[in-house]
Amino acid sequence: MSHRKFHAPRHGHMGFLPHKRSKRHRGKVRSWPKDDPKQPVHLTAFLGYKAGMTHTLREVHRTGMKVTKREEVEAVTIIETPPLIVVGVVGYISTLKGLRNFKTIFAEHISDECKRRFYKNWYKSKKKAFTKYCKKWQDDAGKKQLEKDFILMKKYCSVIRVIVHSQMRLLPLRQKKAHIMEIQLNGGTIAEKVDWARERLEQPVPVSSVFYQDEMIDVIGVTKGRGMKGVTSRWHTKKLPRKTHKGLRKVACIGAWHPARVGYTVARAGQKGYHHRTELNKKIYRIGKGVHVQDGKVVRNNASTNYDTTQKTITPLGGFPRYGEVNNDFVMVKGCVVGAKKRVLTLRKSLLMQTTRKAKEAIELKFIDTTSKFGHGRFQTAQEKFAFMGPQKKHLLKKAPEPVSEEPM
Repeated sequence: MSHRKFHAPRHGHMGFLPHKRSKRHRGKVRSWPKDDPKQPVHLTAFLGYKAGMTHTLREVHRTGMKVTKREEVEAVTIIETPPLIVVGVVGYISTLKGLRNFKTIFAEHISDECKRRFYKNWYKSKKKAFTKYCKKWQDDAGKKQLEKDFILMKKYCSVIRVIVHSQMRLLPLRQKKAHIMEIQLNGGTIAEKVDWARERLEQPVPVSSVFYQDEMIDVIGVTKGRGMKGVTSRWHTKKLPRKTHKGLRKVACIGAWHPARVGYTVARAGQKGYHHRTELNKKIYRIGKGVHVQDGKVVRNNASTNYDTTQKTITPLGGFPRYGEVNNDFVMVKGCVVGAKKRVLTLRKSLLMQTTRKAKEAIELKFIDTTSKFGHGRFQTAQEKFAFMGPQKKHLLKKAPEPVSEEPM
């Protein structure tokens, strides 16, 4: 850097270069938690969809801190997590160059939303899609081969992963094509893992069987895209003085005469956002159950607490803006997460051994806000709004009888 009047640290982090658009829309898990054979067999990740944010009230219980036993209002994100469907098993063997795919076995019946992911033109492919493969499960020769593959997997593989897909039909999205990913199985022996995967082929796996209350998880996803941006927005460089010729949202000196090229560390205009990112240590505040029927009654109380017993769902009045209603299981995590609304996120178990007081703190929510997120919300439920405002025009129109048209004689 040439002589300057004031010295300052550089603008922008070099660790995230290159700042270009992500190749994939769904967050990719690049490292899995370490396997512990003493634990029971379990999944290490899950897929969810970002619905929106709200706020909660709770009492802090962290020993040795000034804020302990005080009430705190915190922002939380709601991630909708319908059950994943297991459709395949993949076995890997360890080689000198790393893991190598050894065997892949798919289930007999695969839903259309999953099959759509395998073809460019679904309209032309749907008649023949997976018709040959599913015959393996029906004839004797195919059954023998599958049995042989499962035995070989148990004998030679060192890592077992399951192929799962999300259920798009349960979500308030237009998309029909499911998101598919491989999730590593940890815990137990290789034989136990293969048996676990085989038992759950074509079966749904709920999020409550993967994560638990107060757990610290990692969120992997693609950030909100912001298009082409200049250096001031993209790298947060200092603006030049007001009277600068030909604009002031620029970098004044982009390098010395020699070497006669622009260095990669110099801030330049280009793509901002839509980058692949992994955020560590997001604390789960609640794993909520979706709207379900119990004893012949529809249960809608997944936003109630021991202190606020109002029967209400997590969906705010009028729905989550740019998303809709959350009727499935959901995970509530503290703070914000990457990506726009509707963005698919990969939730992964933490790679670290969590020992801090913050990680081990038990969370008991006193109140979850469900007022409208589209404007200045005042009412927690539709019943509360009706009790305060009385019948509105829409209620009167619903009650009014339709006029009967007289037919001519």
